[in-house]
Amino acid sequence: MGGRLDNKVAIVTGAGSVGEGIGNGKATAITFAREGAKVLLLDINLAAATETADIIQEAGGESLALSADVSSREDCASAVAYCLAQWRRVDILHNNVGIEIPGGLEDTSEAAWDKTLDVNLKGMFLMCQAAIKPMCSQRAGSIINTASINAIRTLPTRSLAYAVSKAGVIAMTRDVSVEYAGRGVRVNAVSPGMMATPFVTASLTDAYGGDVTSMMEKRDSLCPTGKQGESWDVANVALFLASDESTYITGETIVVDGAQSCKL
Repeated sequence: MGGRLDNKVAIVTGAGSVGEGIGNGKATAITFAREGAKVLLLDINLAAATETADIIQEAGGESLALSADVSSREDCASAVAYCLAQWRRVDILHNNVGIEIPGGLEDTSEAAWDKTLDVNLKGMFLMCQAAIKPMCSQRAGSIINTASINAIRTLPTRSLAYAVSKAGVIAMTRDVSVEYAGRGVRVNAVSPGMMATPFVTASLTDAYGGDVTSMMEKRDSLCPTGKQGESWDVANVALFLASDESTYITGETIVVDGAQSCKL
């Protein structure tokens, strides 16, 4: 345990992984707990959140797992209320839930568009709304939203709804940061580039004919570093933004992509 988040309470959405391995939310939840935070683990898949809780418990940390659909206002409000009932405060909110449905303008269905924006953008909006009052009453809080370089750059695999949703995350982060800067709440975003995570495997395998090895090799080749990032790279930036080391940083979007967006 490092102690950078001692006495803090965090909520992490998307704290499980969609498959084997460790995704961004899971890595961040584990990192927060290692640094001393009590962590409420939210995921629509309770078994996935519980798996993260088991890892945290084995390492001596403290966490609770809870099933929640972030596109539901009731679930978001209930999750924050549950956190307050257990630990009396909410210091950190890490909005990490996201889905990606490949497709451009003509091959993105209305249903795929609506689902993507409901989960990726409205979900963050609802979680921010639920958490902002206790943070303001404490006059302290850090909200960290997961965006993507796809918000500012068009990537080889078309995913229009995903790109639009992540651009919305950056805009929301900016506006909310200004609105609450005077009330002690900081709002920032992390924008990952190409990451080797279970989410990527689950979302994009079909686009590569089910050949995961070829997909990962192609993605590695597109990165200036010669390899994709890892979930821990995102988690470490989220940790900095959650900690008191970043108390004068708000409204920022920090890109974590090994210079990929500089090249595109």
